[in-house]
Amino acid sequence: MSARDEMIARIRATQTAAPPPAHIPAYRTHMQANRETLVQHFIERLADYHVSVLRARGDGEIGEVASRQLATRNIASLVIPSDMPASWRPTTPAPREDTGLSLQDLDAAAGAMTGCLLAIAETGTIVLDSGPGQGRRALTLLPDYHLCVVRESAIVGIMPEAIAALHPHVLRGAPITFFSGPSATADIELDRVEGVHGPRTLDVLLVA
Repeated sequence: MSARDEMIARIRATQTAAPPPAHIPAYRTHMQANRETLVQHFIERLADYHVSVLRARGDGEIGEVASRQLATRNIASLVIPSDMPASWRPTTPAPREDTGLSLQDLDAAAGAMTGCLLAIAETGTIVLDSGPGQGRRALTLLPDYHLCVVRESAIVGIMPEAIAALHPHVLRGAPITFFSGPSATADIELDRVEGVHGPRTLDVLLVA
């Protein structure tokens, strides 16, 4: 037996199999809450991230509410997905469709407006998959401001619910983006800096 084999044999001789755990916890897969409670949880988490929440009673109000908020934020130029519904589109500023805009054009825009796939109440997280009304990933990363339309019906309770809902989208190779509040980091001396990897400011327009 070589010295190596002897050393490995000694290590193996000292090892014992760990006993199975006496109790395996039952992990939550759903949040037991009604729609109103889910929406309230989501709004509270957004407040933690200093996100302004706007409300619309239906698709017909989205464009009007968006126009008012964009004026409040002094957004002079806006880019949107080319397939954004007509009723969502603000009148001021006149939005520019992303029909293959260059990265320089997207970076020069003051803001972007999109929809989303779903949102998570417990964490205040919004999920995009570049599906209808969302545009490509660069559209929501380069402009400094993002106005995101979230339907109340698209809010799930906790992360496992979101992962289950995302499964078919992952299988088709969709690019999935999760974000909770505006882009921020505190890597350097724990000083929070916003706008490092994406929009510095996020507003959410909740649609009943």
